[in-house]
Amino acid sequence: MGTNGSTMLEPLRQGLPPLDPSAVSSAASCTLPARYEAVGSARQFTRKTLASWELDDRFDDIALVVSELVTNALRHALPGDTRAEVHCVVGEDAPVRLHMMRWTSRLVCAVRDPSDDGPVAREAGDAIDDFASESGRGLFLVDSFSDGWGWHPLAGALSGKVVWALFQLA
Repeated sequence: MGTNGSTMLEPLRQGLPPLDPSAVSSAASCTLPARYEAVGSARQFTRKTLASWELDDRFDDIALVVSELVTNALRHALPGDTRAEVHCVVGEDAPVRLHMMRWTSRLVCAVRDPSDDGPVAREAGDAIDDFASESGRGLFLVDSFSDGWGWHPLAGALSGKVVWALFQLA
């Protein structure tokens, strides 16, 4: 876990909403293991990062969205045998990375994964009808608790995609 420079985050900005990259005041990133315990690690990283940015009051909504984005990456973007690995891959080769970027009035949480397939949001009615289900409502929750979300494929040497969520800050 640690803070990364703008070079590392440049591919993530390709599909983000129009925000001035030079105005990023803070950025943090962590690698996550290819197993479901990574969701707890992502929440801890989110808590620590938000605290360092004095945004503790936004933890509940942001952590919920981060949890859903990481869960979706682990559930839908990794091959089945990768999820069974018991070790953590670190650095640029990690299968899943969580990035957080803060502007003066906005925060973006972005999860990078190795799949080129875009996320599929269920219709609102489907999510409500299936609300008791453990799967299928992740993007519905992301849409409900963030101020916007989207995704884009990575270009250049990086394969996969980034799914991001935007939060307006007071």
